[in-house]
Amino acid sequence: MNQGMSLRLKLSLLFTLVLSLSFSTAFAQREPFNEEEQAFLESRYPEAKRLVTGVRYVIHAEGTGEPARNGDMVTVLYKGMLFNGTVFNEALDPAKPFVFRLGRGQVIDGWDQALKVMRVGSKATLLIPFELAYGTRGNPPAVPKKTSLIFEVEMLKIERGSTPPPPPADEGKKKKK
Repeated sequence: MNQGMSLRLKLSLLFTLVLSLSFSTAFAQREPFNEEEQAFLESRYPEAKRLVTGVRYVIHAEGTGEPARNGDMVTVLYKGMLFNGTVFNEALDPAKPFVFRLGRGQVIDGWDQALKVMRVGSKATLLIPFELAYGTRGNPPAVPKKTSLIFEVEMLKIERGSTPPPPPADEGKKKKK
């Protein structure tokens, strides 16, 4: 009986090890930037921090207060550029800032993620992989397909959201009573 327990224990441990290795491999982070972009980022922004999604950022001015969070109305100035320096969009006039609700899909995913590290007065450079920018289609003619982007952003204002984020979209399933 001891040998049976020992075999069960060994099989259980082996199964646990295989399962944990499978999960760690399945969830390993891949680099979202291609080799050329990585080389550019490492030479130009070696101090960049990385979010789990692959978005990188450099905070140039810390700002004050609590960071922005989903549901907040944020007011920013920004300049959007391709990696070659071409400016494709900007809102730099403090009299006409860009205002949107964070975490509601009103901007590219990379912004919804990266702006949550910023506080009022923060100035940052955001380095957004194409998958979290305009994706495989781009935003022609200004942004070609599969193009990673650089944004210089200044957080002017954060108005705390009073409502929680919306629940996931109901996909036609009705709740049972």
